[in-house]
Amino acid sequence: MAYIPREIESRLTKYLQVPHIIAILGPRRSGKTTLIQHLEAQLPNSCYLSFEDHKTLALFDNDIDSFIELYIKKHDYIFLDEFHYAREGGKRLKYIFDFYPGKKIFLSGSSALEITIKAAKQLVGRIISFSLFPFSFREFLLARQPDLIPLFEQREIPPESPLHKQLFTLWEEYLLFGGYPEVVLQSDWEVKIKLLEGIYNTYLLREVRDILGLIDEYKYTRLMTALALQIGNLVNFAELSQISGYEYRTLKQRLNVLEKTYIVSLLHPFYRNKRLEIVKNPKVFFFDTGLRNYVIDNFQRLELRTDKGSLCENYVWGVLHRIGIKHYFWRTKSKVELDFVIEKSGQLIPIEVKCNPYGSKLPRAFHSFHQKYTFGKGFLLNLSAERRTRKINSSTIEYLPIYALELRPEFSGTLTES
Repeated sequence: MAYIPREIESRLTKYLQVPHIIAILGPRRSGKTTLIQHLEAQLPNSCYLSFEDHKTLALFDNDIDSFIELYIKKHDYIFLDEFHYAREGGKRLKYIFDFYPGKKIFLSGSSALEITIKAAKQLVGRIISFSLFPFSFREFLLARQPDLIPLFEQREIPPESPLHKQLFTLWEEYLLFGGYPEVVLQSDWEVKIKLLEGIYNTYLLREVRDILGLIDEYKYTRLMTALALQIGNLVNFAELSQISGYEYRTLKQRLNVLEKTYIVSLLHPFYRNKRLEIVKNPKVFFFDTGLRNYVIDNFQRLELRTDKGSLCENYVWGVLHRIGIKHYFWRTKSKVELDFVIEKSGQLIPIEVKCNPYGSKLPRAFHSFHQKYTFGKGFLLNLSAERRTRKINSSTIEYLPIYALELRPEFSGTLTES
């Protein structure tokens, strides 16, 4: 199977000449090992080591000087995979970093590595972290139908073109089964579900139980299920406590674990008026919709689902999260809500998501937001291939097909341009 380029690669290569250690974090099975092996193959005088190899790990843990003689002194680029298995890894890395300048070290590992790094005060100022998530939809297309990408990125496809249906079908598959590389590369739905089962069980056994030492698996899985059923909705902590059986303090700790292990993320509200706008309760989203659908055992097509709006909203959240731009949701105490508000260079960009073909009338939320805040451009993302623009005084709302979102320069350009 040919290597699928990852969007993070261009960011990583910018830091090759920066002396800091580079850590690549992310959920298990998101492609970290494949990525660093690819990077290692491109660089001269480099070596790849995995700490899943017990001999290599034992040498690093127990005889750091011999490890340095064998691997550090002889190479310019050193890639250390599954680094979270190392004992006192931060202390040993500091020693290598301080006494062997000019060596470029890359680390990768599960989410537990992030926890290890943050606990290792020795690495402060010496390490830069990046996150590698499951495939974006654009990366999904690179693996499955790469010829569609330039067609949608470089020209306007007429609404009546069958290419829209072709792209939508692939996007629907992405929403149902997610972006874990091994899942994406399979076309059979039964095989995909079986692979997701393996990812889920590996997470519970190796990440939660073995590495993090959590043993309350029954409560933990009940909490995951409750959150999976609430994507795109306000988190009700009292309700989650009742469903899971966790008391409030433990519940907040477990939610933090779910965030640190790249299962869920909490999105906080945008507000300027505490009296009229929601200021506390966050919304919850899953990093991978396939894993979310496995948790609730629902892989029905969008047209049959009651939660298709939430899935579409979760997808847009994922796009914004990967870009790394500040994003929130907006909700008034009278329950008027915008799905997302982006804050960029002092400007606000409102976004509303509709998982159906939407008519020409603007949703009420745009008008309500416009009454309180000034913005130049907003987006209404829906399932129609037809392009429209609408005005609210001097503000412009662009209609875009949600399934082509990652291929539309007018969307990504608005969010990434300086």
